[in-house]
Amino acid sequence: MRYAPILVILLLAGCRDDVAMLAPEPVAMTEEAVSHFCMMSLDEHPGPKAQIHLEGMPDPIFFAQVRDGIAYLKQPERTARIAAVYVSNMSRAPSWDAPGVNNWIAAEDAVFVVGADVAGGMGAPELAPFETEQAARDFAALHGGEVMRLDQIPAEAVLGAVEIIIPAGG
Repeated sequence: MRYAPILVILLLAGCRDDVAMLAPEPVAMTEEAVSHFCMMSLDEHPGPKAQIHLEGMPDPIFFAQVRDGIAYLKQPERTARIAAVYVSNMSRAPSWDAPGVNNWIAAEDAVFVVGADVAGGMGAPELAPFETEQAARDFAALHGGEVMRLDQIPAEAVLGAVEIIIPAGG
């Protein structure tokens, strides 16, 4: 019985580790949210957004395009440890121009359309995230592109130079 206190301490330490490993919840996009790369207000740009939570940081970093968020993940020089990644769930978005402020989905749970004929908030080709494969396939049928999971997206789809798409009248 003299080992009981040690056993209790070990069990409690194990519980603390479980709590620490829980991913942070997504944060609603506010008018004050700015994109990590361009430092522009997110609500000024159409298309889906991304937010990445870094270990040890109280607030996520936001991206005006999902493409930029995935590029951040795939940068070989990134050293920050990722706690969670969320993307706009376009299955629940009011429209492409209004992707929603609180309809986030964990990036690893999303189904992406890569290579569609759509541009994101910064004018670069965008990846469109959905909660179901069927929703992604329906989008791809209208806009082209391939349906992929996060771990299937090749680095070259998000890194490197792109042709910026300027909307008519823009």
